[in-house]
Amino acid sequence: MKAREDKLERIISWAESNSDIRAVLLTSSLVNPHAPVDDFSDLDIELVFENMQEYQANNQWIDLFGTPISMIEEDDSYFDGKHAMKMVLYADHVKVDFKLYQKSEFIKEVHEEALPDDWDVGYKVLIDKDDLTKDLQPPTYRSVMIHQPSEKRFRQLINDFWWDTTYVAKCLKRDDLFYAKFMSEDVIRTDYLVPLIEWYIASTYNWKNITTNKHGRLFKKYLPEELWKQIEATFSGSNINDNWSALYSAADLVHELGTVLSYRLSFEYPHKLENDIRKYLDEIRSMPQP
Repeated sequence: MKAREDKLERIISWAESNSDIRAVLLTSSLVNPHAPVDDFSDLDIELVFENMQEYQANNQWIDLFGTPISMIEEDDSYFDGKHAMKMVLYADHVKVDFKLYQKSEFIKEVHEEALPDDWDVGYKVLIDKDDLTKDLQPPTYRSVMIHQPSEKRFRQLINDFWWDTTYVAKCLKRDDLFYAKFMSEDVIRTDYLVPLIEWYIASTYNWKNITTNKHGRLFKKYLPEELWKQIEATFSGSNINDNWSALYSAADLVHELGTVLSYRLSFEYPHKLENDIRKYLDEIRSMPQP
């Protein structure tokens, strides 16, 4: 994306001529070999200042790189004094996440025993006027890889999934769409389906440096077409009957992936729990409308 490249060049040029700025890093997807990159990918820029507070308090420098149309600010108190954030969407559609460091705090981060996740996902030093990054460890990218679950973690997820399906069922019977959607999308999909699908994919590849990116962005790339169609069936609109169908599709998906993973990991799958909850779901659905 030319607009993004041009903006990055302008930021680098400004930083090189600004004596307050001692280092600049580019981080995240644009420097992570395992991440998908397209025209919508953000610029994640870290700026190391002699006096960060001046730039945290004054936003005039943000306008040097284009016309902002929206901005989210989080001061250093939000991050326990370590850094501040200014996330800016410009009129040319380029989004830049500026992370602001005081030089002393940046040095502390560099000398941490373990590389912070924000750097372990990938970084590139663009400017370093004081050799601040000479001791910075190289990224391992391990923080974005899918890791094999313990049996306790696996069984807890399966147990929690079946427990929370009961909330969805009650909400659908009550015609309480908002709470049903919160449980099915916010909780069940995010907390249970996403990690379960991640584990299934990683186990298929023997747990070797596999990432599906944030919130399943790359699921479709790694899954066979038939399984992807099963996952699509877990999504629904506002129709109550469609939501019942999606709930049962989620149950079928968890059964299939859960039993396969149980076999691959030599874990025990709670078949009795599933059968009992399925019976409960059927009974709730068949009840008269309250």
